[in-house]
Amino acid sequence: MIIAIDGPAAAGKGTLAKRLAAELGLPYLDTGLLYRATAKRVLEANADPADEQAALLAARSLTQADFARPDLRDAETSKAASQVASLPAVRQALLEFQRNFGGRHGAVLDGRDIGTIIFPKADVKLFVTASVQARARRRWLEFQARGEEADFAAVIADVEARDEADRTRASAPLIQAPDALLIDTTTLDADEAFATALKLVRAKTTERNIGLD
Repeated sequence: MIIAIDGPAAAGKGTLAKRLAAELGLPYLDTGLLYRATAKRVLEANADPADEQAALLAARSLTQADFARPDLRDAETSKAASQVASLPAVRQALLEFQRNFGGRHGAVLDGRDIGTIIFPKADVKLFVTASVQARARRRWLEFQARGEEADFAAVIADVEARDEADRTRASAPLIQAPDALLIDTTTLDADEAFATALKLVRAKTTERNIGLD
């Protein structure tokens, strides 16, 4: 079974996807890590994240160790990840990796284009979102937890900029798939979001007669 979870930055889809995967006994893939790891390689090569050839070389050079790095969520890498993710050649290079991962044993995958591009026929599609203010606060708290200084106004501006880049990029823009179920986490905590998502997944799988055991 494939469960596709899409949505903008800091909407809570990663936490939700991990919990669903654990609950349902499915592998989990944070597809954003693919772009963050690519961006980190580009930055460490002193190249421009907007340079398609440099980003493509980085994407093709990824190893499992790249995904385990603890420094993939800093502000610089986040911004660069949004840039490399807008490059068609990079998205194409990473597309097969994602499809192969899900195709082996099923999976819960979260990202920006899972239900529209990567797995358009996913068994269940969720689109997780929240207000800009709520998402910026979550991102700001993440920085605080890591001991990183961050101006809240700057975090809001960064979230808005990433939203705009995700929505307007020519390759696989962030949109809600027509058959995706919407979850707005603005006023939900992690447990409430999980309960809502699990209920929707079970209802959808029952409707389609898909076994979860």
